[in-house]
Amino acid sequence: MAEKISKGGLVDALAVKLDMSKRDVEAVVDGMVDEITSQLQAGNEVTFTGFGSFKTSDRAARQGVNPKTGERIQIAATTVPKFKAGKALKDAVKM
Repeated sequence: MAEKISKGGLVDALAVKLDMSKRDVEAVVDGMVDEITSQLQAGNEVTFTGFGSFKTSDRAARQGVNPKTGERIQIAATTVPKFKAGKALKDAVKM
């Protein structure tokens, strides 16, 4: 089974790879996540050529079922983030 890497593990690996302090790398990672989030909130798409793109998608309201009670419920419409992997990323992880 594949190992799960947390934000801290990613920061540690990048700090070693880039020969930077963990504090500086964490600031860059936090800034990147914040900026991607802000762009998505504004309705923009964020693309990293070869890696992938982040965008939002509208999900329509729908009927659902409460698994505990079996009762039918109405699930409200919402906007959700989506990520689509780019060709280079797909090719890199093929086994």
